Amino acid sequence: MFIYKNRQEDNSKIYYQLNKKYTSISLVRLLVAIAILLLIFCFFKSKNFLFIALGIAAMLVFFLLMKMHSKIAEKRKFIKELITINANELAYLNHEGIPFDQGTDYITLKHFYAHDLDIFGTNSLFHNLNRTATYIGKHTLAQLLLNPLKHSAINRNQAAVQELHTKLDFRHTILAFATLMKDNSNNYQELLDWAEIKPQKLTKTLQITSWITPLLFILFVIMYLDTKNALYNYLATLVFLTNLGLLLSQFHKIKQDLFKSNKIIETLNQYAHIFQIIENESFKSDKLLEMKQQLYHNAQPASVHIKKLNVLIANIQSIQNGFAALLFNGIFLYHIHVLKSLLHWKSENSIQISTWLNIVGEVEALNSLANFSYNNPEFVFPTLNNNFHLDFENLGHPLISKHKRVCNNIRFNKHDFVVLSGSNMSGKSTFLRTLGINMILGGIGSAICSSQATIHPMPVLVSMRQTDSLHDSTSYFFAEISRLKFIINTLQSQTCFVLLDELLKGTNSDDKQFGTIEIIKKIFTLKAMGSIATHDLEVCVSSNYLPHAIINKCFEVEIVNNDLFFDYKLKEGVCKNKSATFLMKKMEII
Repeated sequence: MFIYKNRQEDNSKIYYQLNKKYTSISLVRLLVAIAILLLIFCFFKSKNFLFIALGIAAMLVFFLLMKMHSKIAEKRKFIKELITINANELAYLNHEGIPFDQGTDYITLKHFYAHDLDIFGTNSLFHNLNRTATYIGKHTLAQLLLNPLKHSAINRNQAAVQELHTKLDFRHTILAFATLMKDNSNNYQELLDWAEIKPQKLTKTLQITSWITPLLFILFVIMYLDTKNALYNYLATLVFLTNLGLLLSQFHKIKQDLFKSNKIIETLNQYAHIFQIIENESFKSDKLLEMKQQLYHNAQPASVHIKKLNVLIANIQSIQNGFAALLFNGIFLYHIHVLKSLLHWKSENSIQISTWLNIVGEVEALNSLANFSYNNPEFVFPTLNNNFHLDFENLGHPLISKHKRVCNNIRFNKHDFVVLSGSNMSGKSTFLRTLGINMILGGIGSAICSSQATIHPMPVLVSMRQTDSLHDSTSYFFAEISRLKFIINTLQSQTCFVLLDELLKGTNSDDKQFGTIEIIKKIFTLKAMGSIATHDLEVCVSSNYLPHAIINKCFEVEIVNNDLFFDYKLKEGVCKNKSATFLMKKMEII
């Protein structure tokens, strides 16, 4: 926390100094502008050309000051964003709110754990993790949380996240520039659409002509100057008009490319800042090195290619200068050559744009995981294994404050299934979510809330929080049965980590009890590991049928000084104490 406060204070001092410079240059610019007007006045009054010379010098100073002013303004915006970033982290760590995007666009009830484990929405896992500011960054992080990785990819992500953990300047610089972009899905899609449209090449005839006619014009002008023969003057004029005709034939294409390019070049320029930061950073982990290498195309970095495009766009924009456009195109077919270069740039580089943007998304997502690790230095990166073994020491819910968090040890071997009993409010559902969220985090290469852990990465399937749907004419019970059907079908082909909470709530107690026991038996015969939480102590008897696989654990409640006391510590065996009747009596309900 102190590092964020120190950085905020340091950047505030820099911002103050920049403000002073900004104000001083503004004042000097005003004085120079007044001086220019006075020099012009003095010239007209005295006709002394010394005032013109001094005026030109003053104008050069004025333009230099404008450039300095612009640079300071940009730097001031950047520093202000760094101040905000550190202030946001302080607010987050002080539990004053979560000033980051919640990922509500990705909320879905149909995913097999996203809704149950609160992956998106207010106070969700995404809400806490997210330190992205571009659309592709947010989308990449969301997809990562929805689709955990394979074993080798997790190792690569872990190494990248551990390296980025130490690169606070790099992470904050990326976030600051990304935030200043004010990117959105429309900007991103327009950029992709522009890149995906294949450029129409100029015809071979026009390409050859664009070199021949300017040479002919120059030749005829030289011949006329040498011989004073009117024929060469006529021919030069004819070639000049022919060149303008050729330009007119391509004017629609130039106008179309100019319009499309103008819309995307600003977005590309903003991305280019981030490309350059990544290009200039030194990395050691394989994934980061590979991503950095992907920003190079034809032996040049993406930022250089974007600068070249900037020049081409600026050159083609000069067609809007009427007199200069007529002169340069009549003689050199200037904008035909610029158009040819722009089309060539696009044919050579546009296919790379999607890759470059994906790199930004990947880096932002990894930065988010690195920030999570940095803010929680007590969290560990789990060791991976291939023998269906899960072992967590001091496992806690990563989104619960460490001052309130209660941690537990738990271990699973292949086909182990824990039946978790306990009264209401004893912590069963929270513990299931603790298992699920940490498995998801471990499956994407993130640190997890544990002091030591080893995991076998596997799909996580959850049935905890089904909802009815008027839109889909779906009852709660049918939604739950549909989820269980999906879980059973998935287990037919692969081993999964399954979390179930109070099954079959929508039916009578006998049916619920029998159905739950049968589901546990069914799941055990398939490829499954995991846990089920239940209030029904009869369900715990299922361990009698499968004594080598079903493990009973519980959360107990105690009555201390005529009040309920929950310690949220996981214990062996079946829950013995009950709280519902005691609580209703205490509240004088019964």
